[in-house]
Amino acid sequence: MRRAFLLLLSIFIVYSVQSQTRWKADPAHSSIQFEVSHLAISTVTGKFTEFSCELESKKNSFEGAKVDAKVEVGSVSTENLTRDKHLKEDDFFNANQFPQMTFVSESFKKTADDQYEVTGTLTIRDVSKKITFPATYSGMISMGDKTISGFKANFTINRFDFKLKWDDTLDTGSLVVGEDVDVRLNLELVKI
Repeated sequence: MRRAFLLLLSIFIVYSVQSQTRWKADPAHSSIQFEVSHLAISTVTGKFTEFSCELESKKNSFEGAKVDAKVEVGSVSTENLTRDKHLKEDDFFNANQFPQMTFVSESFKKTADDQYEVTGTLTIRDVSKKITFPATYSGMISMGDKTISGFKANFTINRFDFKLKWDDTLDTGSLVVGEDVDVRLNLELVKI
């Protein structure tokens, strides 16, 4: 009886491990971009060039997937060295004290054929907040021995909620740098 139980337990463990699929973002074909209003009349865009994102899902389905993402704050680039230096200081990200931003999902729900709703905790500096955003599944292909999937997502955060506190104003009273930051994710995921 004990032997049969151990055999069944072993089969269950092997099946559970095999039924999980892990995916990793290909940084050469993925991007994390943002834009924010400047002087209340234009927009500044930027990106983070160093990041990782891993998903764990059941087989090739993304329903219920778990996401773990890390962004290196020091990799911020707006193609302006003076502005990038300021973004890394305490007025904004304080990259020395808080070198990473993270996102860990709590749910990954399918809402339509290619649409998902992702909820999780975003941490910037020492502030963690729950956010929910839509994600669009772009499909899956096989190239040689690789299986590749794609997702796109857009969401907006209020930078003051995360202590990105610089608040200089114009004579009109408008902020030099807007409080809402639009984030755009393009992820090409490789099965590992």
